[in-house]
Amino acid sequence: MDFKGKEFLFSAFGVSGREDCVRERIASHAGRLVDEILNDATGSLICVKKGKNHGRKKIMLSAHMDTIGFVVTYIDERGFLRFSEVGGQPEAYLLGKRVVFESGTIGVIGTEKAEYLKNLKKDKMFIDIGARDAGEAGKLVRIGDTCAVHAPAVQTGGVITGGWIDDRIGCFVLLEVLERVGEHPHDLLFVFSSQEEVGLRGAKTSAYKLEPDIGLVVDVTDSSDLPEGEITGSSAMGKGAAIKVMDGSVIVQRDLVDYLCALAEKYGIPYQRDVLRHGGTDTHEIQLSRGGVIAGGVSIPTRYIHSAGEMCAEADVQACVDLTTKFCLEENNPFLGEFF
Repeated sequence: MDFKGKEFLFSAFGVSGREDCVRERIASHAGRLVDEILNDATGSLICVKKGKNHGRKKIMLSAHMDTIGFVVTYIDERGFLRFSEVGGQPEAYLLGKRVVFESGTIGVIGTEKAEYLKNLKKDKMFIDIGARDAGEAGKLVRIGDTCAVHAPAVQTGGVITGGWIDDRIGCFVLLEVLERVGEHPHDLLFVFSSQEEVGLRGAKTSAYKLEPDIGLVVDVTDSSDLPEGEITGSSAMGKGAAIKVMDGSVIVQRDLVDYLCALAEKYGIPYQRDVLRHGGTDTHEIQLSRGGVIAGGVSIPTRYIHSAGEMCAEADVQACVDLTTKFCLEENNPFLGEFF
């Protein structure tokens, strides 16, 4: 799995609602490969690759650009920043972590008193940017500025670790698929959605706008394979593409699940069936758009989601690329009719 040329996916700032940088870089990369690039009002990027039977069927492929983060709510007289979350993050993942603002300013998350280590609360935490007082801090950061945990992704020993894997790894899969599909019959709508982490917002508006015939979402899913860890789902890192059966927000049509599994078996692509107890993805909003859309998901099992050390296997990413590509190109896709 080679990230050459796509490293920007794991370094471009893009907290929910502030995805400008990552959107611009994806558009620049994808521009030569598509027929049209659109933006919607929520900030999603839509890359259209027209099929030879343009207008016959529309396949929406979605992965979200945004990452979880924080927003500054108050600057005290000593220059320390109070914050609120943008997307959910466990307290245990935060203390002592570096954060980066869109401007490039770096800070560190601290807590008021040592006794709070036994019972960490976000309202007792602050961000320290090294300012001497409120005036100096205000020259670097404003109320309403956002930041995210700063943890660049690294590839080692067949795994990828770092922050922002959720869901830049899904964006990587879509770009890989975009580069692989040659001539195809139906319109492929590659949607890099915004504001997923705060309510699946970008996928909702994009699906409504595009009116796809079918949708497939590429995102991460919990890897329930840690020692004495809580079993949050059925998937495990290293066992292949996770074909979504259901999660906290969606139940995928059985025929689509069976078809994706059969497609993986046909082409020898490692896969597993994914049942996730909590959480949701863009699949939910696509499925419920307008009068309803057939929608499913292909996910990358990931450990430590919403931390600075998210971890996934390169082999699982490759399996997702292969399966998503085959889904776009398979001649006898029963959900789209005959391709040729």
